[in-house]
Amino acid sequence: MTLGLDVENPRRLPPKAVPRSIVVLGATGSIGTSTADIIKNSGGAFDVVAVAGGRDPIALAKVARELGARFAALADDSGYSALKDALHGSGIEAAAGRAAVVEAALHPADIVMGAIAGTAGVEPTYAALSAGRTIALANKECLVCAGAAFIRQAKAMGTQLLPVDSEHNAIFQALGDAEPDTIEMMTLTASGGPFRAWTAEAIAKATPEQALKHPNWAMGPKVTIDSAGLMNKGLEVIEAHHIFGIEAERLDVLVHAQSVVHGLVAFRDGSVTAGLAAPDMRVPIAHCLAYPERLTTHARRLDLAAVGQLTFERPDFARFPALRVALEALRTGRGLPTVLNAANEVAVEAFLKHRISFHDIARLVEACCEAALRDGTASEPASVEEALAVDHIARESARTLLAEGRGFGMLTTC
Repeated sequence: MTLGLDVENPRRLPPKAVPRSIVVLGATGSIGTSTADIIKNSGGAFDVVAVAGGRDPIALAKVARELGARFAALADDSGYSALKDALHGSGIEAAAGRAAVVEAALHPADIVMGAIAGTAGVEPTYAALSAGRTIALANKECLVCAGAAFIRQAKAMGTQLLPVDSEHNAIFQALGDAEPDTIEMMTLTASGGPFRAWTAEAIAKATPEQALKHPNWAMGPKVTIDSAGLMNKGLEVIEAHHIFGIEAERLDVLVHAQSVVHGLVAFRDGSVTAGLAAPDMRVPIAHCLAYPERLTTHARRLDLAAVGQLTFERPDFARFPALRVALEALRTGRGLPTVLNAANEVAVEAFLKHRISFHDIARLVEACCEAALRDGTASEPASVEEALAVDHIARESARTLLAEGRGFGMLTTC
């Protein structure tokens, strides 16, 4: 009933004597670390055939050894020697570079955890999908950048995209066997991040150190900055549009400081179902890795009495303009979500390097979207290759705007 989710023909866990084989892309990041914890405590339910990481050869070698992987690929080819040395005597094959990460993704496996952060995860995740692998999707950029191509390929291959993001996973579980036309509204919740109660003036002057202090979640720096400005929620709305085949008008956002209710589905008969869990990424990860079965995990349990109260409020677009920009990109369509995603990655990097102000992130992204509409570079990408080409153009546009200054806060040069 949902695009990318073949719930009528789920792939069941094999008997315990035959572990489910898995590839972990992004094994050294926050999602990868939580995935490793699930695997190590699963009682032998998984056989790790390959892992891939970004720039840290020592961390990748460590997780490869811990999980008993047979192949380890590092995206940064300059770290090959260090990775090979760290794996010496283990019997684990080492490789490095962009092609090596794709090679890891293509290893035969029952499921691939797609957790490489940013647009860097698009190519290897799509390669795994095209090879017919079930994808546990933790990289939202795949669908923001090239959603139509991913969903089309998932349907063509008859395989599944299982949502790892806590909000989409909660909605997936809350949907049951509902038909799309019975849904009035899907709601994703946002914690509000560290600036939920700050004034617009204070948010505009926030430092990277302040923005990285998320009250509920431990995540990588890029997604943490996105969360602080609610851009992350905008990206997730775009992702939900593709995963569930729901148009923008039936997608909503609520700020929910406790991060207990992760997603809600309202039906035309007035019923509302919701997905609740403690803010622990091991919950949705375990759900996807074992789907449609259930694993016993060490994830935090939800104690509603201890939580005490659950609060909800509408997002304030004046204080969090990034969310508005993202929602407008979805409603406009064409290639604008691809442009949005690319420009945002450039803007967040500039902010983390103290080159622009927090306020400038949304301003830069919006300026790039407007420029793409003016010059015609925001056409709908028909393939992953076209999406990555639009992404490249948008990044160059963002860097040009940064280099020219154009009134961006602390910027001197890019």
